[in-house]
Amino acid sequence: MNLYSYEKELYNKGHVYIAGCDEVGRGPLAGPVVAAAVVLNKDDVIEGLNDSKKLSEKKRILLEKEIKERAIAYEFVYIWPKEIDKINIYQASKKAMIEAIRKLEPQPTFVLSDAMPLPALDIPFESIIKGDSKSASIAAASIIAKQERDRYMIEISKKYPNYGFEKHKGYPTKLHVEALQKYGVLEIHRRTYKPVYDILHKQIRLDI
Repeated sequence: MNLYSYEKELYNKGHVYIAGCDEVGRGPLAGPVVAAAVVLNKDDVIEGLNDSKKLSEKKRILLEKEIKERAIAYEFVYIWPKEIDKINIYQASKKAMIEAIRKLEPQPTFVLSDAMPLPALDIPFESIIKGDSKSASIAAASIIAKQERDRYMIEISKKYPNYGFEKHKGYPTKLHVEALQKYGVLEIHRRTYKPVYDILHKQIRLDI
């Protein structure tokens, strides 16, 4: 599929500033959810864009650099675990996307989002299921968000070397769950997520 087909249709309708938006980090037990929004330049096609999960780390690094150098605009937003626990991951993902889009300069006249309806924006939008593998703009946003989040998790691993964050990036791998059980819950863990919740409540029962 031509990843620029959605964008080309909108360019033909007169839209110049089309934002793609995606988030990364719904599933992890630790760390933020990160959303990115990108406005690509219609006259500067970036080759090789795809869903960040389908790209090697090496390819993502190269594409992130190209996107940041050649896009008209890009922004990203972190929503931290305390807020995720408070408002739930769906609402946190939506909030991150909306804030990332509102930070863009120039503001888009149309938004393509990965599966997330965004009526609160007051900007025309289309939510596309698996949009990160169907739209270049959403794919670019997924790459920016993924690289941004991965960098944070690698950095935080230096503070908490026993947890292996540089390897699993906070996702619920065997290594991560075993570290949680052995070393306990950190402030960057999402306390409403089951493995974390279960460990916390086991500790509470033991303390009684």
